[in-house]
Amino acid sequence: MILRRLSLVPDAVPRALAFALAGCLVVACPTSMATAATMFATAAATAAMATRAPPPSDSRISNVAEVPRPHQDARRMRALETAFAAADAGTLTLDQAAGTFRGDPLLPWLQATILRRQLRTADPRVVHPFLQSWGEAAPARWLRPAWLAELARREDWSAYLADDRASDDPALRCASLVARAGGRDAADWTAGATSVYLTGKSLPARCDAVVARMAASGALDTEMRWRRIRLALVEGEPGVVRSVAAGLPPGDAAQARAYADYLESPAAIPPAGWLASERGRVVVASGLSRLARKDPDRAQSLLQALPAPGLDDEARGKVAYDIALWTVASYLPNAAQRLAAVPGSAYDDKLHEWQVREAIARGDDAGALAAIERMGAKQRADSHWLYYEARLRERLGQAPRARALFEQAARQPGFHGWLAADRLQAPYTLCPLEPRTDAALRARVERDPALARALDLFVLDRAEPAAREWGDAIKGMDDDARRIAVQRAIGAGWFDRAVFGLTSGGDDPRHYSLRFPLHHAESIRRYAAAQALDPAWVAAQTRSESSFMPRARSGADARGLMQLLPGTGMQVAKRIGVPWSGGESLYDPDTNLQLGTAYLRQMLERYNGQAYLAIAAYNAGPAPVDRWRAARGQLEPDMFIESIPWKETREYVARVLAFSVVYDWRLNGRAAPLGDRMLGRLAGDGARRGFRCEGAP
Repeated sequence: MILRRLSLVPDAVPRALAFALAGCLVVACPTSMATAATMFATAAATAAMATRAPPPSDSRISNVAEVPRPHQDARRMRALETAFAAADAGTLTLDQAAGTFRGDPLLPWLQATILRRQLRTADPRVVHPFLQSWGEAAPARWLRPAWLAELARREDWSAYLADDRASDDPALRCASLVARAGGRDAADWTAGATSVYLTGKSLPARCDAVVARMAASGALDTEMRWRRIRLALVEGEPGVVRSVAAGLPPGDAAQARAYADYLESPAAIPPAGWLASERGRVVVASGLSRLARKDPDRAQSLLQALPAPGLDDEARGKVAYDIALWTVASYLPNAAQRLAAVPGSAYDDKLHEWQVREAIARGDDAGALAAIERMGAKQRADSHWLYYEARLRERLGQAPRARALFEQAARQPGFHGWLAADRLQAPYTLCPLEPRTDAALRARVERDPALARALDLFVLDRAEPAAREWGDAIKGMDDDARRIAVQRAIGAGWFDRAVFGLTSGGDDPRHYSLRFPLHHAESIRRYAAAQALDPAWVAAQTRSESSFMPRARSGADARGLMQLLPGTGMQVAKRIGVPWSGGESLYDPDTNLQLGTAYLRQMLERYNGQAYLAIAAYNAGPAPVDRWRAARGQLEPDMFIESIPWKETREYVARVLAFSVVYDWRLNGRAAPLGDRMLGRLAGDGARRGFRCEGAP
């Protein structure tokens, strides 16, 4: 693993520097860190000897090397890899780790890993000194929540209080309250308990004791329960309503249960008197909004059937909004009428956009233009809507006004700005910047201890610890330093830091070499050529799917550079006649690119060479794309993309196409026009777009 990660550094970089990219050298580590590690090691060893510490000569880790000197960095990283593996297996002890890696900047993480692996049996006399020594440093922040959860399980409240910290986790907040129950500051305890209790969402089981104590002390009276029920009604949580109702007097409890019943299945006419009370109107509005997600037609009929006095204007507008949104998101009949029924005060950017899409889907250019004209000035000035306003005016015969809008949109780089440039036959706007080359600034970034630890941990495949140290490192950096940190991470193969280390504001979007790394370039070209695909497209697809991280894995189990599901990988391998070694093989970059490009070609052929449909199918699957084509296949490609009902897929198609332009620029200096690219056509050199910087933000 270590040699694989270090091999990502270009050959031109001296090997000593390559190893230094993985992290700080032992001699450069801050004195305070070494001191804290020594303090903890002493306390931990004392406690371990008092309990059940294994002998330091544990044969499972006897090959762990001593902390190396700077010229031994490769040896150090191999030793750490072995040690972390032993820590994961539960075969490395704290005294062994401290004795072998004393003074190493990753010793705290190694110790935290050992302790976290052994939490079920860990001694507070061992864990507490570690947490005290490291305070709010990343290893302690990583270990503490798991340790507190374990202490709560044991109900060791004195130890819990010793290591307690403020938390946003409801279970830990309630555990802290249990630990502090009966203390001297009853008012402070009640305030904290009330803050936890007043939520419309369900609380974890750990909070049951807090709720019981509130009830016993009189803090949880009927009025407080109704306050929580109201929050649950707004959230549309009938289960919470019923749970809280159990503590109400019989009459109130029956009323609350009736409210919960209505939330789950709104009646044609609410019980008499509900619409005359504020609480009853909340129930009716929340119930109808909840119903709108599943059955907007029934929600609409129930809204129209409400007897006087009905809902107030604000509540009625919110229900009308939800009915319109869930109608138009599925392009159901009467979407236009329901959008028109939403009062202007209830509109937001999302509904304005859907009103445009709905009209485009029906081929109503005038209606779509009118919807854009109703947008706020800021939304309307975005290149996205400047482009579609120009297209609609062009189609409506308003050529001069359309051209002016295309020119305005084309000044903004990105998918819609470049589409606008295509309409003008103009070069694409692109104003790249590079990170500063100031030697003093670069030296300061390279000396940052948190960044060094983050890179070390990345090389060691410790994903969560690496991300935590990364967050600490860039938190205090200015923009220039942060970009150099991203550049350094990319140089070590940590490509997704271009996503997590850069923002969408300021000058960050213009740092294209950082945002769009190009790794595995030879393999991309080879497998793209084998499938007659544009390598810029394959690079863009890979950047969109995994940010070039070979070990990327989604919640749906898509794996590797091009994020293939194991089932898809197996089918493609069988179809093209290559060996299939199981889902783990998708983490191999060449295997993944070979199968991913073959699957992309399969989608392209399925949709007759129309790349925009192939891209949509790669993300959403062919079945939804086939439905959308059947309903709106007559639309031009740019209009069809905007009409895609799934936000993720709609944005994905635009993103991959825009990224293709950037990678075309990086690979070739010029780019195939987006209009051609959407249709799977690669323009000859004479038709390719150049780039310009004038007028860019």
